Amino acid sequence: MYEFVSMQMVPFEWRVAAQSPVQDPYHAVDLDVIFTHETGETFTVPMFWAREQTWCVRFSPQLIGKYTFEIVGNAPQQAALIGHRGTLAVHAYDGEHPLRRHGPLRIETDQRYLAFADGTPFFWLGDTWWLALADRLNWPDSFQKLVEDRAQKGFTVIQIASGLYPDMDPFDERARNEAGFMFEPGFAGINPAYFDDADRRITTLVEAGLVPCVLGSWGYHLKMLGADQMKRYWRYLVARWGCYPVIWSLAGELAMPYYLDEKFGTGDDPELAIRWVEIGEYVRDIDAHQRLITVHPSSNSTGRDQVTDDTFMDFEMLQPGHDGYPSVQTMLTTLHVQRERLPVKPVIVAEINYEEQVNDSHAGVQRLAFWSAMLSGAAGFSYGANGLWAFSTPEKPWAASPHGLTWTDAYWEDTYDLPGGRQLGLAHRLLQRFNWWRFEPHPEWVSPAATAQTYRAMYAAGIPREVRVIYSYQPSWPWDRERKWINDLEPDIVYEALFWNPRTGAEHSISTVTADKDHRWQVPLEPTPLDWLLILYTTASYTTEQDTSA
Repeated sequence: MYEFVSMQMVPFEWRVAAQSPVQDPYHAVDLDVIFTHETGETFTVPMFWAREQTWCVRFSPQLIGKYTFEIVGNAPQQAALIGHRGTLAVHAYDGEHPLRRHGPLRIETDQRYLAFADGTPFFWLGDTWWLALADRLNWPDSFQKLVEDRAQKGFTVIQIASGLYPDMDPFDERARNEAGFMFEPGFAGINPAYFDDADRRITTLVEAGLVPCVLGSWGYHLKMLGADQMKRYWRYLVARWGCYPVIWSLAGELAMPYYLDEKFGTGDDPELAIRWVEIGEYVRDIDAHQRLITVHPSSNSTGRDQVTDDTFMDFEMLQPGHDGYPSVQTMLTTLHVQRERLPVKPVIVAEINYEEQVNDSHAGVQRLAFWSAMLSGAAGFSYGANGLWAFSTPEKPWAASPHGLTWTDAYWEDTYDLPGGRQLGLAHRLLQRFNWWRFEPHPEWVSPAATAQTYRAMYAAGIPREVRVIYSYQPSWPWDRERKWINDLEPDIVYEALFWNPRTGAEHSISTVTADKDHRWQVPLEPTPLDWLLILYTTASYTTEQDTSA
């Protein structure tokens, strides 16, 4: 009988060695550890093959108290792995780590934002690091440098592919990390050493307070592996990383055909839309930690439209494309539709206009995309930078995709500090000063109000009688015949007003808002002819410092 002591929300790891070697351990052995809490609640956690004759379980207990546990499953008798038992005493977590003290991320019924188990709202500001587990991003210096930078800027989520990457063949040299490829040739087996190196990177993100959003593959990889192999692979991912506060995204561009498929460029593959549902339901069933699950869609699509049954999904992702200003229009059209869709699911803008990758993807478009999304009801926004998603370096430049297009010739160390990324961090800090999770879109508050067709006009969201946040990409001019107005001002509420500079975070105070007889107020000229935020607030609704509780 084994006896262990652990802490709530902190991963507990236990390794067991087989008495004799097992042939093809990745396929031949299926082990689970059943943890039974003193209340009778059970948690069935898959084990993973760690290397040689060793299997491992990782469990992040949410309940304090005493657990008993036992290994069950399928393994050769001579390995003597079945039946090992023990106890685990779990004490309350008393630290300050934000991803532990609030409990796991959860979404309640009809809730439009992500939150921790204790109800603390979670603000999704994501960054896109598709190839961050490959050795293109040097460990430890470059990886830790980037982690520190993103944490300092205010990012909260890192979108990261686990090893089956986009825009390349599965065994392309760019997919290797320090220990080689993730799979053995022909997908004949898994390479645990690859995951040993990947573990260091995943845990570094978590310790810095960054949530890894793990994409298991790209959608077309399902046809390469087949359903059984894809399930086994996902079982390995869940066993290895489910103990961490990760988010699962089943696949990138989930229903998109492979680049050399004759169907590529003609739309989604309906077969993938059906087959990925089976994988999603499987992941939901085997994950004892019940991490949030979503899917990353093809360009100009949505996660819910990529599958034939979205019940396994906790929230929605959008990918409006990489076309500059037209992508913002696509995003707004899609976002408005998805906000009305039932059942309600939070909507994340997961990929749009990597900064400086194509024409009209400069910092201004990053600000426009972010603020138009967040003030139109998005639950979060993911940024991307040219070169950084691929971690191009002078020694390891990016190469052409299978279809022949080379997406980037930029190096990540030249683009990780582009102004758009810094400015979205400032935007996050501004919203943290308010009860941002209570914000609702209110286009009726402003004239002219933005639409997908008039996307340069004003966006408004907030909390009636407390705060109004208005963003306008199009500046005012003294000679404009049509001026900007704030509408429907409550006659018994005194609002203060300020302009907030989305490029620097600087504030420009305005006198108290004075409404006319129609309960309207004419917006003053912005301090400069650029995009600005106008904030109307009551004294009690606004703080001068950000709330860092989440």
